[in-house]
Amino acid sequence: MASAKAAVLGGKSTKDLPELFSEPFHHSLVHEAARADMAARRRGTASTLTRAEVSMTTAKAWRQKGTGRARAGALSVPNRYGGGVAFGPKPRSHTVKVNRKARRRAMRSALAVHAERGSIALFDAGDYAEPSTKRAAGALEQWGARRSTLLVVGAEETGAMKSFRNIPGIKVVEVGAIGVVDVIGAASLAVSETALAAIESRLGGE
Repeated sequence: MASAKAAVLGGKSTKDLPELFSEPFHHSLVHEAARADMAARRRGTASTLTRAEVSMTTAKAWRQKGTGRARAGALSVPNRYGGGVAFGPKPRSHTVKVNRKARRRAMRSALAVHAERGSIALFDAGDYAEPSTKRAAGALEQWGARRSTLLVVGAEETGAMKSFRNIPGIKVVEVGAIGVVDVIGAASLAVSETALAAIESRLGGE
């Protein structure tokens, strides 16, 4: 199988990509991992008051007998205005467990999609040691980056982060924070040489 290739930002050459970019597409694993990524990003802080928690008098609405009306007890019941909420949300974790091997295969599949359709490019973050949004925008335009582009950089590559982060349609993510949902949801993918090495180190094994 011929090795996958990636364009080079700011140049006309191409570079070979690691073998992990040749992973077959696993639809079910990608779906599972992307769903888990989105669930993990939910804050889970939605909360409602139960009938025991609302600020309400404990006195009966009216006496039990003699009024001609149906008997009524606590005013905090859910069917009364101002009462508690029945079965409402409470703070909780939305985390969904995905096995490590499954998550790695899903990430390799997502990366391979970009390699297959030619929507991935590599760049040297050292070229942006001095932040320059103009230069970064020019490199993306020359490459033909699509509207939704994910740019992956190393944690120490602050110059590249500052160069690309203000460009419309560009999402800059540190390599340790990328998820399958980020990769598969982007129209184009640009990866620094340092970030590529980190990805290869993390996903190279089974």
